[in-house]
Amino acid sequence: MTLREHLRAAGSDLRRHGLRTLLTMLGIIFGVGAVVSMLSIGAGAQAQALEAIDSLGLRNIIVRDKELDQQERFTLRERSLGLALSDLEGIRRVATDVIAASARKEVRSDRVLSSGGRSEARVLGVGREHFELMGLRVGRGSLFDPDEEASFRRVAVLGDKAARELFSYRDPVGEAVKVGEVWFTVVGVLTPQAVSQESFEGVELESSDLSVFIPITTALKVFDRGVLDSELDEIVLQVEQGASIGSTAVLVSSILTGLHGGETDFTLVVPEELLAQSQRTRRIFNVVMVGIAGISLLVGGIGIMNIMLASVLERTREIGIRRAMGARQVDIRYQFLSEAVLISVLGGLIGVAMGFSIAWAVALYSNWTTVVTGFSVALSLGFAVVIGLVFGTYPAVNAAKLDPIEALRYE
Repeated sequence: MTLREHLRAAGSDLRRHGLRTLLTMLGIIFGVGAVVSMLSIGAGAQAQALEAIDSLGLRNIIVRDKELDQQERFTLRERSLGLALSDLEGIRRVATDVIAASARKEVRSDRVLSSGGRSEARVLGVGREHFELMGLRVGRGSLFDPDEEASFRRVAVLGDKAARELFSYRDPVGEAVKVGEVWFTVVGVLTPQAVSQESFEGVELESSDLSVFIPITTALKVFDRGVLDSELDEIVLQVEQGASIGSTAVLVSSILTGLHGGETDFTLVVPEELLAQSQRTRRIFNVVMVGIAGISLLVGGIGIMNIMLASVLERTREIGIRRAMGARQVDIRYQFLSEAVLISVLGGLIGVAMGFSIAWAVALYSNWTTVVTGFSVALSLGFAVVIGLVFGTYPAVNAAKLDPIEALRYE
């Protein structure tokens, strides 16, 4: 008999015992479904991690002013003034692997107004390089230029959502917005930047959509800040390609500690290290989940072997008749092995559909990102086929070894 004939005969026998076949498949279905769904959750977490790192900049080092209460600030100010533009200059002079840098300061403002609306957008004073370092792109108009930054010009670049709140769907470029009591001219609007999570590995993520960006020089000159507040909230540094980000981060920390009188009143965020930590966690998660799913597949394989052994016993007389009519041992072996593999493949396909459904339900009801990959489908189906081959071999060999005479006498 050909392979096609073996499969057709196996399918016919499985249909005759539909309920038994379905029950035999359950272990494979649940195991494959678990593998597909768990790996889809892991792949979704990886996609979210890459999105988060993209918003922070993989080659960046972010220095943030440490959050302190008033008493701690008062005590520290005797030795350190906190993050300042002078820190940025000091880093540029010493850390030669830093090829770009920008400062940021959030302006205290209750609201931003325009002729057509108002917004609760954050107002951020930034250097022009900030947009490139954080991967922000202008959709309309332009960014403020170095001359406008150097001359303390009152110009602003709006995030996408801030522009819509202030001007609806009108073109804001050239229009005026009021920050506190100061008017700014809009020179550009950024493209949307959706951030699907508020934090990543304990680090707060921020979208540019509800933000108004003004030159850092203008922000420091025009707006007042608290007596104990640092001059800057954040410094973003970009490390040269090929240079060690970890070593540069250590050097930056040493420079700032020296400039701040030995105080570490700042925190360093290294996106590359955050990504590596996330990937380690995801790998452990995947190994544990696939291991648990593998146990389900193993149980399913044992179920297949038990049912096939029972089937051999039940069909002993049939085997004897086939042998008497000229069937070879290899034909009998392939007959039962085909049934075992077919059970595994069908169970695997149903399991893949189940895995898709679980991944979809998780994404819908828990607001997690899930991504079903071709690798997870191929891996789970491959496991299912191997399970069918391994656990179907013993019953198939037993069936092939039956003595034809004894088989014919079996009742």
